[in-house]
Amino acid sequence: MNAREEILQRIRTALHDVPGDEQPQDAPVPRHYLTTHTPQDPHTLVELLAGNLTDYRAHVHHTTPTQLPATIAHLLTARGATSLAIPADLPDSWLTALPPTLRITPDTPPLPPTTLDQIDAVLTGACLAIAETGTLILDTGPTQGRRALTLIPDHHLCVIHTHQIVASLPHALPRLNPTRPQTWISGPSATSDIELSRVEGVHGPRHLDAIIVNGD
Repeated sequence: MNAREEILQRIRTALHDVPGDEQPQDAPVPRHYLTTHTPQDPHTLVELLAGNLTDYRAHVHHTTPTQLPATIAHLLTARGATSLAIPADLPDSWLTALPPTLRITPDTPPLPPTTLDQIDAVLTGACLAIAETGTLILDTGPTQGRRALTLIPDHHLCVIHTHQIVASLPHALPRLNPTRPQTWISGPSATSDIELSRVEGVHGPRHLDAIIVNGD
């Protein structure tokens, strides 16, 4: 008996007591799967998201709504940024602490790729974050801008509010609009396609600062 015959024989044995005219819909299979392995506690979700993002080599920062502008300014200054791209609908309150020497360029009208390539950093919000996978999801919604805006500059600062953090993928999918273009981010862009050597910044930003806003 070859492998194919052995597999088919196992299938016949397993189905020996099934009526020949039975259809799949006649015997529905219960699918009572767990949708998460994480307690639905906000503090736990924040810690898990931060830990997983850090594992993916993102830099995670915790702040409050009041301290958010100063946190953003500090991160841009620490990396020596002189220019910043922002979505047209980014809240003005996020920008109040930026140094006057920083050149801020709203993405309206849409900036061409050649211009975006010359800009040091981009600041956006997010749609959702998944704690169990350490994933940020952008869907071009409010404060997020279009996909090119977050894929071309080398440094991405992404603001996530605690109410946007969900435990798992099954919890995230019902909250997403499948008709919107989505970008799923787990750490800085990286690839190990060539000789298993990790190279960052190939398909997107080389540096990712995830700013988690607590107490909102």
